[in-house]
Amino acid sequence: MSNIRITKQFTFETGHALYGYDGKCKNVHGHSYKLDVTVIGTPISNKNNVKFGMVIDFTDLKKIVKEDIVDVFDHATVFNKNTPHVELAKELQDRGHNVLLVDYQPTSEMMVIDFAKKIQDRLPNDIKLHSLKLSETATSYAQWYASDNQ
Repeated sequence: MSNIRITKQFTFETGHALYGYDGKCKNVHGHSYKLDVTVIGTPISNKNNVKFGMVIDFTDLKKIVKEDIVDVFDHATVFNKNTPHVELAKELQDRGHNVLLVDYQPTSEMMVIDFAKKIQDRLPNDIKLHSLKLSETATSYAQWYASDNQ
């Protein structure tokens, strides 16, 4: 049986600021992110399996990505916890805002690396993460490929 790639797209709204950056993105701002998650595997060949013919049920893939990424990052503001932004984060949290403190600069590049690890940790052993594409605007995105990271 052939290996097949399937892709599911997700959207979420997230704010962030890039500490130490020399441009406008040093200010708190947000994006309407699109995340394309592509996995690769062999379709289930057991005709008695309710998932017959599927690499992975899109519902199962959605559950993983929704729980570990979308539900966590949607309508949150992300700051690098190793910067003075922690003071702003504390102020926002005290006012009831959803703030995430991460141990990296919250660029699309670093976020997509974080997302890849989270998704890989949850996939069944016979399904491999092939690639991620995280778009922060219609014309700007970061991509992660498993083949580049072996």
